[in-house]
Amino acid sequence: MIDKKLLAEFRRLAAKLEGVDGEVYATFNKSSLEPVIGLGNSNARVGFFGRDPGRDEVQHQMPFIGAGGQKVRSALYRHLHGDDLPDFDASVKVGADFFWANTVPYKPAGNKAWSMKVKKQFQPLMAELLLTTWNGRDVITLGREAFLWFGILQPKETQQRLEAFWEREDRFDSFIEVELACASGRQRVFRIHPLPHPSPLNATWYKRFPDLLIARLRQLDVRSDTLLISP
Repeated sequence: MIDKKLLAEFRRLAAKLEGVDGEVYATFNKSSLEPVIGLGNSNARVGFFGRDPGRDEVQHQMPFIGAGGQKVRSALYRHLHGDDLPDFDASVKVGADFFWANTVPYKPAGNKAWSMKVKKQFQPLMAELLLTTWNGRDVITLGREAFLWFGILQPKETQQRLEAFWEREDRFDSFIEVELACASGRQRVFRIHPLPHPSPLNATWYKRFPDLLIARLRQLDVRSDTLLISP
């Protein structure tokens, strides 16, 4: 559960945020001040980190539930259950034992990526969220924007390491360790496992995405009995 003070800070920043897709929020009678943050099990071993929510995410107030998110959840279901994802409810249930978050938890107009200025504004809150509401270390990032987020407001050396790693041909098979700190003093070393963005618009990687994700899940030894951090 997100801390009340942290939630209030998200709402405060959102009140001044330009570029929010107000039309979509109005269509579904949702407040554009409420962050779309899925969180999930605080003891989940593996987390997913994406760019920002879309239309379906606003409607359901849940991240990774639209076309790209269903690609992720379908692969999770096939890996864990050996079968096709049967329906929407199953897609929600299969994500319950993972952690979910985005760089900025508000839908931008036109589905364009938020500017670096906006990402920097929300980075301290998102870092606080990761470090205070989740106990895991292994993060599967979806797309370049989500991957490079872990260098925002961090030491230059960290940014350079991330940028260099993204240029590697084996980036979708390897991982990089990055220390993340927040204003409250908490810090943790995360293992970042990048994957391409699962959007249907990403023609280069869209068809290959399920196999890439399943390979990641095997690397991380994700099974029905290993989803949570051991006590």
